[in-house]
Amino acid sequence: MSKCVNVRYEGKPCYDIVIEKDFSKLKDEFNKLGKTGRKICIVTDSNVGKIYSQQVKEELEKTGNSCFVYTFPAGEKYKELNTVQNIYEFLIKNSFDRNDVLAALGGGVVGDLTGYTAATYLRGIDFIQIPTSLLAQVDSSIGGKTGVDFRGYKNMVGAFYMPKLVYMNIACLKTLSKRLFNSGFGEIIKHGLIKDKDYYEWLKESYQKINELDDDALEQMIYTSCNIKRDVVEKDPKEKGDRALLNYGHTLGHAIEKLLDFKCYHGECVVFGMIAALKIDLNRGNITTEEYEDALNVFKSYGFNLTVENPSFSIDDVIRVSKSDKKADAGKIKFIRLNSIGDATIDKTVSEEEMKAALKTVLI
Repeated sequence: MSKCVNVRYEGKPCYDIVIEKDFSKLKDEFNKLGKTGRKICIVTDSNVGKIYSQQVKEELEKTGNSCFVYTFPAGEKYKELNTVQNIYEFLIKNSFDRNDVLAALGGGVVGDLTGYTAATYLRGIDFIQIPTSLLAQVDSSIGGKTGVDFRGYKNMVGAFYMPKLVYMNIACLKTLSKRLFNSGFGEIIKHGLIKDKDYYEWLKESYQKINELDDDALEQMIYTSCNIKRDVVEKDPKEKGDRALLNYGHTLGHAIEKLLDFKCYHGECVVFGMIAALKIDLNRGNITTEEYEDALNVFKSYGFNLTVENPSFSIDDVIRVSKSDKKADAGKIKFIRLNSIGDATIDKTVSEEEMKAALKTVLI
């Protein structure tokens, strides 16, 4: 098992996504960056750090660099500016300069936060991604989006800043809780729905092998999803056009995530948003009842709840929060919907009434 996807930026090779079965090749991949005799700060959280930080530190020390580990408490609520400030202080006290490197070891929270820290410390310091969750491996570690939440608003502060390397160890997935592992499938199913109907069909057929953590199935799934995201971000690295298609399910999903006070995982909330989006397309006649129900069955097969039961907020609250999302355009919600399965489009004509009607299927 060994696969590599090269990501280009503005037409030039930028970084490799390396898919491996362990950390044994991390040293060789890092050495390609030409960094030696420098400092590396591994940024991780309290869940991931206790499992992998020592092992990764030992591998990276083989590159001839000094390694430090900074660990912050696990949880979305720590993806905020105070944590970034604490990392700045740690880097300053340990005399990190512009030629040193940060390494994000963990899931999406760690990757987004470390990337933003790298983009802003000394106006930019190199960083690498070592994603350990499924969601991070197929989505958040790729494409250079970095950021933190601001007073509960998701990813409201951030920067586009590309990593120098993304190194994925598939074996990390086998230490995740079932719920956390399953939450990654929200983005994976999204890739099929917006860009690749054949992949979507393969996910339907392969769910049993994937849920059994079959190595070959996991490798194929991660490789395909990475390629789909690579293709989109290469064409539109700063989300001025079609990269917004990757936000399918996120417009309403982010609002639900915030209103639930992050009690549900990101992937779970994206699924709520996709169900509402699919309902809109069903009502518009872009997909059939059979395709709609088939999608619901796919979500179920990958362990997702299809509804938020007895929510403490209203449908109007979801619309209100959606308007303050960073994806809004001049206060108007930029909605991603499907022309058909595997073909998504950006649509500013989706009305609040359509969204409210669709949300009734999710919030009960």
